[in-house]
Amino acid sequence: MHKIHSAVVLPLALGTLLSACGSDGAPTPSGSGSPKDTGHSSAAALPSPSAASPVLAEASKAFNPRLLRRFSPARAILKSESNPLSDEKIALGRMLYFDKRLSKDRDVSCNSCHKLDAYGVDGQPTSPGHKGQRGGRNSPTVYHAAGYFTQFWDGRAADVEEQAKGPILNPIEMAMTSGDEVMKRLRAIPGYVDAFSKAFPAEPSPMTYDNLGRAIGAFERKLTTRSRWDGYLTGNASALQPSELEGLKIFTNVGCMVCHTGELLGGTSYQRVGAVEPWPNQEDPGRFKVTKNVADRMMFKVPTLRNIAMTAPYFHDGSAKTLGEAVRLMGKHQLGLDLSDVEVSAIVAWLGSLTGDLPKEYIAEPSLPPNSTKT
Repeated sequence: MHKIHSAVVLPLALGTLLSACGSDGAPTPSGSGSPKDTGHSSAAALPSPSAASPVLAEASKAFNPRLLRRFSPARAILKSESNPLSDEKIALGRMLYFDKRLSKDRDVSCNSCHKLDAYGVDGQPTSPGHKGQRGGRNSPTVYHAAGYFTQFWDGRAADVEEQAKGPILNPIEMAMTSGDEVMKRLRAIPGYVDAFSKAFPAEPSPMTYDNLGRAIGAFERKLTTRSRWDGYLTGNASALQPSELEGLKIFTNVGCMVCHTGELLGGTSYQRVGAVEPWPNQEDPGRFKVTKNVADRMMFKVPTLRNIAMTAPYFHDGSAKTLGEAVRLMGKHQLGLDLSDVEVSAIVAWLGSLTGDLPKEYIAEPSLPPNSTKT
């Protein structure tokens, strides 16, 4: 077991690959902040700190409240100067997000892989796309994604407006051949002609593929949740249970917050998975695929930890089935620590407090414009 001071200098990125696909079926009531299936007993059943390993004993001695300055409450809207929001643009983006006619065989939508009523994921290691094909990476949650410094696991898109256009043209995902083909299909639907005109009233030709991305991006910029953690950050000292506060102490004191910090507890940097001990699966080299820079091998964007208890399985390949397993792997490969059951359970308990309330009215599936004889 490494001593605590050696752990602090190593960036954890607890979830450098921790996000991703959520589970099938109805989620647990989000206001409770309780994990669905973490593979550990409930927070109330945690052993006392005296039963912990030396790492927990050291980490539990004190919690520096100044560390809370590294975090901030979630914003309701993740605004963009380059894509100002309007009710009409958001309404158009919502329809496009749910519309399977954006896929070649009219059977896959954005919501197919990023289910909004399941915390923005589909619960599978990798998602089925065109003709059942599956890519090599899982589908991360879209909640809070608009606040990331870059998009996709490897950062190949700058923002959600650019990201939204990618899967539609991916031959494995939605399989449309070009943006022109997409817009030709939409122009044959009178309701979309009207919706694009209302969303982009100052443009003489509003039906463009770039505007499709802007509309979906506008809708996604309000896909945010607030949790008991936000209440704690804004002064409600009783928002977190004692077991969750114990997990917060460990999380901050051993260095997890080096990478999982700020409003989103992630989404602000790339980190190498396997920083201390090589990652078991080296097939996906991460950002190296984009840059071809050797220094970017096994580098991935650090995902948000918000709603993490609801978005199993975890990592870029969906290889960890439970949150407890993911925490343990991150401790070993990012910190070089063999975390005990008590340590893992404490961290998992705190992570459960990050589960927010879904904006049920905002994410309700809309009525889509009907086809015409030309569609």
